[in-house]
Amino acid sequence: MDADQNRQALVANLQRVASGDRAALKEVYDATSAKLFGVCLRILGNRSEAEDVLQEVYITVWSKADRFDAERASPITWLAALARNRAIDRQRQLGRRTFKPIDEAHEVPDEAESSLASLLRGEDVRQLQGCMSELDATHQAALRSAFFEGLTYQDVAERHNVPTGTMKSWIRRSLLKLKACLAR
Repeated sequence: MDADQNRQALVANLQRVASGDRAALKEVYDATSAKLFGVCLRILGNRSEAEDVLQEVYITVWSKADRFDAERASPITWLAALARNRAIDRQRQLGRRTFKPIDEAHEVPDEAESSLASLLRGEDVRQLQGCMSELDATHQAALRSAFFEGLTYQDVAERHNVPTGTMKSWIRRSLLKLKACLAR
C-alpha cells in the first residue's frame, strides 16, 4: 500500500472506531502503535511510562474517534498529537526534570505543548494551514518533523542533511514567520 492508501485506510478505520467497531481499533493500533510508542518514548525516556501512555492514547482514540476530522488533519498527525500531549502530561505529572549542559541542547526535546499542537485543536486550523503554505516546503517538513513526529533538532537536521545549528535557525525563523502570519 502506498502512503495515500494507508492514509485512506486509517481514516476509514477511525470512522469505524467512532461507530464502536473494536476490530477497527485493532487495525488502527496495528498500523500506528510503533510510531506512537516512539513519540511517547522520546518524550518520557522510560519504556514502562511510554507503554502506559500509549495505552491511554488508544483509550482516548476509542472514546474520541468521532472528533477526528480528516479535513483538518491527517490521521497520523491527529494520533501523534494525542500521543505527544499525553506523554507531556505524564512527564509533568511525574515532575521529572532532567538538566543537561547547554552544549547538549540539541538532544533535549522541548516538552512544552507547541503552539502548533495547540492551534490544531482549535478552530484556527485553516489559518494555520494558510500560514504554513507560505513557508518553504523544506521548512514546512522540518517543522512537521519536530512538532508532530517528536524528533529532536539533531534528528531533523540529519533527515535534511544540514548542520544542527542550521536546523535550529530554520525552525526558529519558521516559527517567527508563523507567529507573524497568525497575528495578521
